[in-house]
Amino acid sequence: MAGIKVLVALAFAGSVGLTLVVLGCALKPFGVWWPLFVLFFYVLAPIPIVIARRLSEDMGVSNLLTEVAYFLTTGIVISAFALPIILARSPKTHPVIKWGACGLTSAGNVVVFSTILAYFIIYSNDDIDYNMW
Repeated sequence: MAGIKVLVALAFAGSVGLTLVVLGCALKPFGVWWPLFVLFFYVLAPIPIVIARRLSEDMGVSNLLTEVAYFLTTGIVISAFALPIILARSPKTHPVIKWGACGLTSAGNVVVFSTILAYFIIYSNDDIDYNMW
């Protein structure tokens, strides 16, 4: 029963993060949908770790595949934080998005990536019975 509570909490946290990103796009003062491109990063971020877990025997031991997966995941996460900042800074005379939208998108990034990290920490052991749901 504790597994379901954790899963519901993770789903709620992910919903809050996505709500912040959508608010950064949909509120009247901001009104542009360019920050929604961070959704691609949310989908891409866990893929290298999932592939590395699938192909390596032990994730606890450091090997080349694990390190490359961590490196790629870090690059994806940094890109997700950099995209709204770059959109808010360029072009200098008339930026693509406003700084408020950048702040809401970055706050959504923190929440969503924290949720993804919590999922991988909580469900990292391989002894999970997937039939419990």
